Amino acid sequence: MRAHQIMTRKVITVSPETTIVDAANTMLRHHISGLPVTNVTGQLVGIVSENDFIRRGEIGTQRNRGRWLKFLLGPGTLASDFVHAHGRKVGEVMTANVQSISEDTPLEDIVAAMERHNVKRLPVVRGSQVVGIVTRANLLQAVASLARDVPDPTADDNHIRDRIFASMEKNDWCPIGLNVVVRDGIVHLSGIVTDDRSRQAAIVASENVSGVRIIHDHLCWVDPMSGAYLNSPEDEHLAKAN
Repeated sequence: MRAHQIMTRKVITVSPETTIVDAANTMLRHHISGLPVTNVTGQLVGIVSENDFIRRGEIGTQRNRGRWLKFLLGPGTLASDFVHAHGRKVGEVMTANVQSISEDTPLEDIVAAMERHNVKRLPVVRGSQVVGIVTRANLLQAVASLARDVPDPTADDNHIRDRIFASMEKNDWCPIGLNVVVRDGIVHLSGIVTDDRSRQAAIVASENVSGVRIIHDHLCWVDPMSGAYLNSPEDEHLAKAN
């Protein structure tokens, strides 16, 4: 999937001349945490977010740096701190070095950019014009949409078993001596794990196979050093119940 398939198209923007109060009220009114900033021609020139309202003089949260830190940072940084805490217009507090993406940017690259730049939203531009915005909420919606169960006409028990094997055998964490039994979409996993994280990975891999209804975990844990052996939590529970 690409940016144009998940982005919000009706983007609410503000100008550099918009007042701080108006920008804050716009965010509150529309339940959003950031706004692209555009000039009179619609060109992206910055972004303002809730982070820009944290260090503000009105609420007494402006930065109060120690004497030695002030000396080390110099007057330029202190002047920037003052502008950010007391600026009255968006253009005075916004982030001007904006990270943006194109409509064709793959989701993998979008996530990587968000992590690399520690941002929650990326404007989508066509040339220099803002045509959309991708936020973490858009990615969440994409996950929810793609995770919906879609009937698979080939999801009979034999296909399910083959696909579970295929999804696990290529991984280093695959249980030793893995065996999979499937009947009417009910899966029984057996084998040996030496780390409970491998157990969870095996269950998740099975859950992602179309047609799987229920998973029964019979994977036993073995300590490779001592040879200590434990049945799966499910089997232990059944043994106690009986």
